Amino acid sequence: MDDRHIALEGTVWMTVGGEQLGGTNRVGLLAALAQCGSITAAAKQVGLSYKAAWEAIDTMNNLAGEPLVQRSTGGKGGGGTRLTARGAQLVENFTMVEQLHHDFLERLNRQAAGVADDVALFSRFKMRTSARNQFFGTVTRVVPGVVNDEIELAIAGEQKIVAIVTRESTDNLALAPGRQVFALIKSSSVIVMTAGEGVRLSARNQLVGTVARLTRGAVNAEVVIALGGGGTVAATVTNESVDTLGLAEGLAATALFKASSVILGVPE
Repeated sequence: MDDRHIALEGTVWMTVGGEQLGGTNRVGLLAALAQCGSITAAAKQVGLSYKAAWEAIDTMNNLAGEPLVQRSTGGKGGGGTRLTARGAQLVENFTMVEQLHHDFLERLNRQAAGVADDVALFSRFKMRTSARNQFFGTVTRVVPGVVNDEIELAIAGEQKIVAIVTRESTDNLALAPGRQVFALIKSSSVIVMTAGEGVRLSARNQLVGTVARLTRGAVNAEVVIALGGGGTVAATVTNESVDTLGLAEGLAATALFKASSVILGVPE
């Protein structure tokens, strides 16, 4: 499971004839003006200069086709500056629309919480690599060494993969228990075994499953082994090995590969 979550955000903008009349900042200026009664004070409240505030008001007046703000008397301090009835109505209606927009986003965020894992999965689908076998798992154990570290991952189906990486890679990838990682293994690095009872092997990784597909080529064949939890692992073996092992769909088989054959990567 991915520990990230989705947060949907958005802002409301008004347009008139395809031209942007304003959004939260501009309407905020109008609201501040209604509260302060002074363009100088309103501009300061929303973080605009006096000149920028008047430019924004002029733009809104022009786009609205009628005055939203009137300045009857006063000097630079903006004495007598006030909203027209249309300007006050605009602020009121925008506030209502913005609240509806906020409520809408709240509902979307509650629904999005259930699809966060799927969105993260979609991003994994975008990863392109020449390695035939790609697994996604979580680091469960890190065993430090003098030069290399041993990294153990839990993958789907309660299976595990062990990788040997350099200490530098451990640090660069921030590998630690709980860290989510990709494990890549070339199919040519996978050995297929069909009868392993009583056999002791040096390969650290032994994924048990059933032959799901067998595709022969001119010299080699691709053997796909279905694992518990819905995963698969592919191996490239010679046609002679297929015949010697009696490989066929439905046959129990184990995929073997060395820990040094595993390449690890992390999501950005």
